[in-house]
Amino acid sequence: MQPRSWKCFASLAVLALLVSGMPVFAADSIDGTWEWEVGGQGGQTFQQRAKLKQEGEKLTGVIIGRNDQETAIKDGKIKDGEISFSVTRERQGQSMTTKYTGKLSGDTIKGKTERERDGQTQSRDWEAKRAKEEKKAA
Repeated sequence: MQPRSWKCFASLAVLALLVSGMPVFAADSIDGTWEWEVGGQGGQTFQQRAKLKQEGEKLTGVIIGRNDQETAIKDGKIKDGEISFSVTRERQGQSMTTKYTGKLSGDTIKGKTERERDGQTQSRDWEAKRAKEEKKAA
């Protein structure tokens, strides 16, 4: 009969061999700069960017709008690739809050934005792509 320690060692060795042959799946990282187009008045569009950083389930960062003006995001959360945050901007003496929700998948975030305007909730599809200079190496 073999000593118990030998059986334990053999079991651990087999487990280590099995695990070492398995692929490692890293979670998508949201850290970096993201870009998307926003429709404006008169059918014009402009480029919008966000710099985002994950700290556990907390999401921090800024939205970079026209004239490179940065606005901090609020209430940022990320869990299992699902993100949410809001941005409040001041314009012509009025504040407007836009809520962003989405799903991170590789170099893309797809979701919705919502904001109140004249008592009506406006919702739009939102799709951001990781900035080209920051795409992950393949």
